[in-house]
Amino acid sequence: MPSCTTCSLKYSRLPYLVPEGMKGRFITWLVPYMISTIYHILLRTIRWTVLGPAFVPEQKGLYLYAFWHARMLMMPHPFRRQWHGYMLISDHRDGGFIADTMHLLGIPTVRGSTTRGGARAMLKMIRAVKDQHRHLGITPDGPKGPRETVSKGTVQLATKTGLPVVPICYAASRCWRANSWDRFYIPKPFSRGVFVFGDPVVVDAGDNLNEALARVQQGMDAVQHKADHFFD
Repeated sequence: MPSCTTCSLKYSRLPYLVPEGMKGRFITWLVPYMISTIYHILLRTIRWTVLGPAFVPEQKGLYLYAFWHARMLMMPHPFRRQWHGYMLISDHRDGGFIADTMHLLGIPTVRGSTTRGGARAMLKMIRAVKDQHRHLGITPDGPKGPRETVSKGTVQLATKTGLPVVPICYAASRCWRANSWDRFYIPKPFSRGVFVFGDPVVVDAGDNLNEALARVQQGMDAVQHKADHFFD
C-alpha cells in the first residue's frame, strides 16, 4: 500500500471561514489560484504512469468519466490535452472554489449535483452530450458522500445520456489524507504516481437500477484497488 499520512486539513470548512466584503472576494479569487499552483507543482514533481484505455482526443465515442471525490485534485492531468467535455461540480460552497480551479486548468464545468440543483444540472449534461457531443466527468460519491459509494444519480445520468461509464482512479507512492468526509487524497511531491483507467461500463435504459449500480461500483472499486496497490 502507498505510504499516506493523515493531516489535520479540513478543507470543507474553508468556505464558511471566508469573510464578507472585499477581503472575502479576494480570498475567493485567490484560493483557486493556490490550488492550481499546487496542482502544477505536483504534476511536475511526480513521475506519472497511466494504465488502461486512457483518454485520447481522437478517440471515437463519448464517455462518462467517473472518479471519487477524494481523488479530484490531479484528475485534470490525463485530460489536459484537448479535453472536450464538462465536469459536474456541486452547488455547495466548496464547489465554487473547485469550479474556478477547473476553469483555470481548462476544464469547463456544470454546477449542480444529485442532491442540490440536480434536475437543472442533469438537463445541462444531457444537452451537452446530445447537442454539443461532449464527454462528461463526475464524482459519483460527491458532494457529501457516502465516501467511495456510487450514487444512483450517476447511473441515471449514464442511462439518460447513453454514455458508458469509465472508472478512473489515481494513487501515489506517498501521500497525505485530509481529515475530511472524503479523506481527500493529496500526492506528495517527488513521489511516483499512477492513473488507472477501467473498462467502460455500459448502462442501458432497460437495465435494473440496482444491478447497474452494482456494476459501476465494482468498476470503481477495481480501479481504486489497482491504483492503491500499484506500488506494493
